[in-house]
Amino acid sequence: MLRQLLADHAALHRALGLKFRTPGILLRNFVAFAEQRGEHVITAATVQEWALQAPSPEQRRNRLLTVRRFALSLHAEDPRHEVPSADLLGRASRRRRTPYIYSPGDIRQLIDAAHRLGPDGSIRPLTYATMFGLIAATGMRVSEAIAIRLPDVTDDGLIIAQTKFKKSRLLPLHLSTQRALDGYLATRLKAASQSDALFISHQGTSLAYPTVITVFLQVIRSIGLRGAAGSRGPRIHDLRHTFAVRSLERCAHDAKAVARHITALSTYLGHAHVTDTYWYLQATPELMAHMAAAGEALHRGTPV
Repeated sequence: MLRQLLADHAALHRALGLKFRTPGILLRNFVAFAEQRGEHVITAATVQEWALQAPSPEQRRNRLLTVRRFALSLHAEDPRHEVPSADLLGRASRRRRTPYIYSPGDIRQLIDAAHRLGPDGSIRPLTYATMFGLIAATGMRVSEAIAIRLPDVTDDGLIIAQTKFKKSRLLPLHLSTQRALDGYLATRLKAASQSDALFISHQGTSLAYPTVITVFLQVIRSIGLRGAAGSRGPRIHDLRHTFAVRSLERCAHDAKAVARHITALSTYLGHAHVTDTYWYLQATPELMAHMAAAGEALHRGTPV
């Protein structure tokens, strides 16, 4: 019974244009757990027991909230389904991992190390050097870089199509970034490949997300910015944080200019809400100095 209810629930979400991948996987896991216990309706006790099997507090809460949304929809038609409290596992605050803000030298080392990848004479080193540089220069998501097709490269910039929030956007490129991309394209267009992906492997296939992350970790460790496997350190996603922070550092520091800049930055990064952009900002000495100057000006009563 629960299995069929889940199938209907998933079909409705997909009909609305949602991919429903991760929630679908979690809910199938939960339904299998409940059915093994002979249960045909959702109970808060079973949800709690299943959620607590996850290895981290974040994953436990994600499990709870995913099943809770499912239970809410079922309860509307059948009150036998219990809706677990959102605080069933206790109140949890969303913890933000402190991002690593790369220096220009760090990024230069990252790109240079990618150029030293093998195999010799293949497109692979240029692929990763260009991809890492493009992510750093535009702040795009890794998944967006992987998804770029050759027709998405235009004279006006890069078309980032159907991204995280089902929106497409155009990314104008700085002249230096455009030159680097043109250099890669000259090699890419000569490569033997059945794929129209912009970034390809030395075998001519499009890149997979886990492969890109594995190569990034290999490169970042080779330049000493990250320790051995299992240790924490700079992530590829931190390039996106770095782009947001560095662009704000270069913004004219008056209130109106900052407000305009944040709105433009939010659009460029592909965020649905400007508040999502604030999540990417991190205090740096440069920003703290500007904040201090603004605070002093406000105290003196002079325009900021």
